[in-house]
Amino acid sequence: MTREQIETILKTAGAKSDKEGQSFPEGSNVTFHVAHDGASLSFQKVEHVRFDGELVYAKSAKQSLALAITDVFAVVIEGASGQTARRPAGF
Repeated sequence: MTREQIETILKTAGAKSDKEGQSFPEGSNVTFHVAHDGASLSFQKVEHVRFDGELVYAKSAKQSLALAITDVFAVVIEGASGQTARRPAGF
């Protein structure tokens, strides 16, 4: 993905810009799906995002990480647009 694509998705999630990046409304978060050289990972419940050059810094309650923007292939929005966050079946 490109930075512009990710920023558009985050805007759809209701992200608000502040001096340290972008954060999401209460009850809303995003998941980043990344892949590099055949390995893929998902980073869930991201609450704060900041861009710096070709990197995106993501922060959740339990972890902080830096990702290459080009390694991000999907962004999942949960609880956006004033909806309450839903839980997948079985949880």
